[in-house]
Amino acid sequence: MSKGYVVATPGARGRTTQDTHGQYTGKAPAAIVDLKAAVRYLRHNDAVMFGNAEKIISNGTSAGGALSALLGASGNNTDYESDLNALGAAKARDDVFAVSAYCPITNLDHADMAYEWQFNGVNAYQKMIMSKMIDFHAERKTETGTLSAAQINTSNALQALFPAYLNSLKLTQTNGKPLNLDAQGNGSFKDLVKAYVIASAQTALDSGTDLSPLTWVHLKGKKVTDIDYDGYIQANVRMKTPPAFDALDLSSGENDLFGTTSTQAQHFTAFGMGNSTASGTQAAPATVNMMNAMHYLNHPNGIKKNGKNSTTISKNWRIRHGTADRDTSLAIPVILATTLKNQGKNVDFSMPWNVPHSGDYDLDELFAWAEKVSR
Repeated sequence: MSKGYVVATPGARGRTTQDTHGQYTGKAPAAIVDLKAAVRYLRHNDAVMFGNAEKIISNGTSAGGALSALLGASGNNTDYESDLNALGAAKARDDVFAVSAYCPITNLDHADMAYEWQFNGVNAYQKMIMSKMIDFHAERKTETGTLSAAQINTSNALQALFPAYLNSLKLTQTNGKPLNLDAQGNGSFKDLVKAYVIASAQTALDSGTDLSPLTWVHLKGKKVTDIDYDGYIQANVRMKTPPAFDALDLSSGENDLFGTTSTQAQHFTAFGMGNSTASGTQAAPATVNMMNAMHYLNHPNGIKKNGKNSTTISKNWRIRHGTADRDTSLAIPVILATTLKNQGKNVDFSMPWNVPHSGDYDLDELFAWAEKVSR
């Protein structure tokens, strides 16, 4: 507010929310529906409220970063209309002007293969275990271990799936050349991810950070000439065991997200369902799509209903993903940012040096960006 902005903090149903009958009310797509309803409320009441509902900037971190990106990618899409009507949402648009997303945990239906593309061959892990939250406090414990033979096989299988997915996106570099991967996971897309890390290291070096102890960073005077990418990945350490998101035993928070009113958790990928160790079911593809910004960005001219475009994609995007973030693959935000750039959006993307999974750590820069795009 000190910067002259109106701050709206909407509530959203969570995946564990239950009603008095024990029915789950916050499973996908409830959270994004609630946020869209909030945007509609602000726009419907624009004339009697401070601020400008045509300049809404969404901001979020982690799952919130994914929801922020989804708000920006799926504006006014009719996929959500029945849920919004059931909620009693205002009859107004729900597109937003700009998106700020910190380490967005998005593209969940491809995040497992992306994670193994990055960490395949790194078998030691440091896993964060969170106990059930009580009174808004959760105990965090670190569990260390080594992947089992079965988990290594799972990692190999998922890693092998990623190149075909990445190549199917038909992403391009700024010079128009294709970004792709070979069957082993190497290629121009990997070079792009590496280039972002090198740029981050150079920024850190320029600001006075001593990088000399890092043997995987190659220096020549005040210049970062290269990095040993495999050394960087080894030093960063795997955090999640495969599959990172669609757990085969239905134990992940993401499994929980895709449950139903009466079912706590479900699989949401064909791989998870096909290799399940639990007697689970699989979420409907339409529901999975409704939680993935990339689903809507993959239709840059708008997803058409009855011959008319029904999607309004935000023009302005700011995406941050730290180089020490291990919650999802570096590939996920790079895919998101590159897709937006290829579609001509105004994208400010970088990987802050040695920043772990977190957000709102650079508020001066965030508000400077907001001021710039809002003029």
